Amino acid sequence: MTDDTRLPGPAAHHWQWQLRAACRNLGPEPFFHPAGERGEDRDERDEAAKRVCAGCPVRTACLEHALRTRESFGVWGGLTEEERRTLLTRASRRRPEPAGRR
Repeated sequence: MTDDTRLPGPAAHHWQWQLRAACRNLGPEPFFHPAGERGEDRDERDEAAKRVCAGCPVRTACLEHALRTRESFGVWGGLTEEERRTLLTRASRRRPEPAGRR
C-alpha cells in the first residue's frame, strides 16, 4: 500500500508536473496490471508503459514521486514496482549508518 504520509500535500504546485505527463490521457490500464496478469502478458504491458515513459518530459518527477511515496503498484517514471523496490533497497544499503549506531 502507498504510504500517504509521504505525499506532498494538497498544494497544486506539488502536482503541477502531472499536467505535462505523457500518460495524462491514457488511463491507468497500461500502467497497472490487472489481477492475475503474469508472464509474457505482464512483461508486454510493462514494456509498452515504459515506452510511454521513455518520451515523457516529466519522467524524473514521476519517478521521484513514486520513490518518495513508496508507490506499491504500477509503472511510474519508467520503472515497475519491482524495479523501484530494488532501487530503494540498493540505496538503503549504500547509506552509511549514523554515528553511534554501529
